[in-house]
Formats: sequence, C-alpha cells, structure tokens
Amino acid sequence: MGLIDSDSEAVEYVRFQSPHRNSRGHFTGVFGLVNNLAREGRLSDEQESFRRRNNRWYDDAYTDPSTVDPSVYDHEINPGAAAWVKPSATHLLARISGYLEILSVHGVDCRALRSADPGRVIYEDDVQIVVVPHARDETAAHENTGTQK
Repeated sequence: MGLIDSDSEAVEYVRFQSPHRNSRGHFTGVFGLVNNLAREGRLSDEQESFRRRNNRWYDDAYTDPSTVDPSVYDHEINPGAAAWVKPSATHLLARISGYLEILSVHGVDCRALRSADPGRVIYEDDVQIVVVPHARDETAAHENTGTQK
C-alpha cells in the first residue's frame, strides 16, 4: 500500500519506463533507455554530455539501492524489481525532461506511470522505493499518464 500523506490521500509514486519489455521480460526505465542509446553510439556529443553530467548528478543526489542491498535487483530473488520516485523528490523529477527529450529525438517510447501501490516494497529511502510488481504486466496495472515518442 502507498504511503498516506497528511490529507489522508495515497501518495502516487512515479516511474518513467519503456512500454515494451526488454529481452529479460522487464520494462527498461528512462535512465536505462538513454544509457542503451549511449552504448549503441547513437547520442550526439551534446546528448552524451547531458547524459554524463546528469547521470553523475543523479549518482550524487540519491542512493543506488544496490549499494545498500546487493540483491535488490537480483532477478531470481526480486523478479521485475523496479525503482519508483516519490512525488516529494521534485529535485529528481525536474531533470527527467532532458532524458525524455533525448528519447523523443531518437524515437524511443517512454511512459510516465503513477501508482499509489506499484508492488511489494523491497527497498525504500527518502526519495524512492524499489518494488517487485504485483502483476506480471505492469503496463496494464497502472494508468498511462503520458507517452513520449
């Protein structure tokens, strides 16, 4: 169940991900999608500079859950584990638009999902949760609130 705020309304977590499953059957998140473009050598110099600068900023701005619990993204232990941002982490959400712009330029779909209960929480800190999804098909379980192309 999602956290409850002072107005007794469920907090909606946010996740940006591909609407398509990857080769392991999971939905790649926004950072992974842009990093994949970089690995494929498809980013312009400006896009690569943005990616490197902002990836470093994110690395400094919040904890990588796998440094706290190395098994958090283990596919056998936590199948489909995915990170969701808390809506209170506006400083993290503010920089996502640059990643979405890169994906749009390259024709890579990315959806913004919102949910008060995206799955079984296996990690939590002040800005994010990592969950194992309740349902096999996460795109069906959450309403799409926006698509970038």
